[in-house]
Amino acid sequence: MAWVQLVALLALLECFFFAYAVGKARETYQLKAPATTGNENFERYFRVQQNTIEQMILFLPSLFIAAAYWPAQWVAALGAIYLVGRIVYYRAYVRDPRSRSLGFLLSSAPIILLVVAGAIGVVRVLLSS
Repeated sequence: MAWVQLVALLALLECFFFAYAVGKARETYQLKAPATTGNENFERYFRVQQNTIEQMILFLPSLFIAAAYWPAQWVAALGAIYLVGRIVYYRAYVRDPRSRSLGFLLSSAPIILLVVAGAIGVVRVLLSS
């Protein structure tokens, strides 16, 4: 389970890094808070952060639910793919939002697999009791 917890902590650190990048972009592109529009380059950083938060709402619970029913190493491996996918998404989206597809796939597919794995685990336990 420690591997799963490590992945969860890394996801939180990654999210923190994206928030930091938004702050740096706000400074670089001179966009004063609370504005979130007005500079397309800033908006790219902001959208990466927001999309990551949206994904984390699905990722973290599905990670821990799946880990309750399946080998932690496999669940953590799916989580690691998610983390890499978020980095790919970040780099691509900031460069050119049209190139974000691979990063989106690498971070969305693990979430779908974790949700399915968690659902199978829950149903198996419910049916056996």
